[in-house]
Amino acid sequence: MSQNLLKRLITSIILLPLLIFINFSHQYIFILSILIIGLIICVEANSLFSKLLTSKFSKKNLSINNFNINFILLNITTFIYTFFIFCYLSYEIHRSEGPIFFLYVISVCFFTDIGGYIFGKIIGGKKLSKISPNKTISGTIGSFISSIIPLIIVLNFNYLDLKFNITNTIFCLLISLISQLGDLFISFIKRKANIKDTGNLLPGHGGILDRVDGIIFAVPFSYLLLRFI
Repeated sequence: MSQNLLKRLITSIILLPLLIFINFSHQYIFILSILIIGLIICVEANSLFSKLLTSKFSKKNLSINNFNINFILLNITTFIYTFFIFCYLSYEIHRSEGPIFFLYVISVCFFTDIGGYIFGKIIGGKKLSKISPNKTISGTIGSFISSIIPLIIVLNFNYLDLKFNITNTIFCLLISLISQLGDLFISFIKRKANIKDTGNLLPGHGGILDRVDGIIFAVPFSYLLLRFI
């Protein structure tokens, strides 16, 4: 086992019970935790945008004034999205649908990520996109297949009033799709900024943004599905 893989495993073992504790703790602890995560996302995004706008990708077309304006606009947009969309809608889902359902949505994203990694490593094959060279078509298919696992789990243990039907299956697949697109979007920005990780807060995993890149888009989207479809 490589040292990096061992770090990832240890970090995951620590983070899992922490996530469960936060999710099922008092509402105020959940809110505080989401806000702290949002703050870290903004800090890491600030560093990412700084490297993006000083990279070869941007240097040719940006004057100092344009750099400052774009840097400020990107950070303001991130702040608004993170706190007023991601954090707020996370709280709304947790409050209205309950902690089990919120964990269910997060689990769909988690299984999407791990399914893509496992299928991609085992099967390999054609690359999905130049944006993220490590991602393969087989990994994408694996992500969609694995996203159904949380639905099977909640049905098996009767945690939620859900049925195994086309509506709930499509819900998982759509959440998986948005999670993958979010991952690709952040990967695109990191690639243009010429960095591997958004931070080093999580040993073996990189930064918080590296781990929640799909979740920060999938959770708000799940709220829209619940309310308007």
